[in-house]
Amino acid sequence: MQSEMIRDDFAFFNHSDLVYLDSASTTQKPKSVLEAMDAYNTQYCANIHRSSHGLGNAATSKYETAREIIGKFLHVGDKSEIIFTKGVTEGINLVAQSYAKEHASCVIISALEHHSNILPWQQIKKPLHVIQTKENLTPDLEHFESLLAQNPNALVALIHTSNAFGITHPIKEMIALAHRYGAKVLIDAAQSASHMPINISDLDADFLVISGHKLYGPTGIGALYIKKDLHPLCNPYQVGGGAIMQVFYDHTEYLPIPYMYESGTPNIAGAIGFGAAIEYLQSVGYAYIAKHEQNIIAYALEQLSQIEDILFYTQVASMQSNISFNISNIHHHDLGILLDKQKVQVRVGHHCVQPTMRFLGIDGTVRVSVGIYTNKADIDQFIKALKRSIAMLKG
Repeated sequence: MQSEMIRDDFAFFNHSDLVYLDSASTTQKPKSVLEAMDAYNTQYCANIHRSSHGLGNAATSKYETAREIIGKFLHVGDKSEIIFTKGVTEGINLVAQSYAKEHASCVIISALEHHSNILPWQQIKKPLHVIQTKENLTPDLEHFESLLAQNPNALVALIHTSNAFGITHPIKEMIALAHRYGAKVLIDAAQSASHMPINISDLDADFLVISGHKLYGPTGIGALYIKKDLHPLCNPYQVGGGAIMQVFYDHTEYLPIPYMYESGTPNIAGAIGFGAAIEYLQSVGYAYIAKHEQNIIAYALEQLSQIEDILFYTQVASMQSNISFNISNIHHHDLGILLDKQKVQVRVGHHCVQPTMRFLGIDGTVRVSVGIYTNKADIDQFIKALKRSIAMLKG
């Protein structure tokens, strides 16, 4: 499938002359996702799991079909292992409150974690151990093993691909190592799932979280995978209607997971749109996605590397899907403002990884992130605007 054909699938590019290089923050949505959500809202809008009428049955069927689509996408053994959430942040909080609070002695994280994989563990007051990082920001696996050996019953919570620096952890190796010491593992696949296939059965993760809006789907929807073996150990979280079998004044009997964790009226249109996004992504295919995005990232790195006084913070060749950099003696926010004036949309700041930025001795970077719709013309316009911005700020 050609890049321009894919670009035509996204209504955003039909009426915008902006260069969009912020897909790590949120992706644009293909027409099929918008149409799926519109169909729910205009043709069969009703609540789910609660009514016997035709509209309710249609909505329930579409909602549960989306769960099946996501389950197959992640290669899970049972669709009950997929729980709809608001996104990765809620998914991690759910694991913290429903499982880790009672069953984890501590939490081990990498030095590249998003704040959303730090704050929930602080909230439940679990000791937090950070895997040391090498100068190129890759994890020190010997230190990781020492932490596992010293901390039985730990929960290991790891980002798969860094949202700030494009580094992908050797996640399968790290999961196997954690399991060797009896630890359970949560994987934050928010950044990786849109760029590479995720096979939970092969990885053997215990928990895994993804967000719809990073996968060309709507905002406010995500999915949490909980391994079936762990369901009996997980407690209710944010309880209410839709999560129960029977309610008495002195106790309540809850439905099994996933429904125990989907109380209240969920984001029905969002879940249906999420399913449509996964189907769209699969129609494009990861073979094409990998080749296309690798070509775009390589081209961007080639152009950026020719710019005087540019600073990268990891091995350039290891960057996947996003690139972080600074220009010596120029503040990243100043670059962001001038790029925006030239209709180039990039992300600047600490990217919700302030501890990592402190380790590097900086307070932020310019981040360029790509998607399946990004083309070389976008990179050319970005480089032209960046050079002009640098000249203005140094002039």
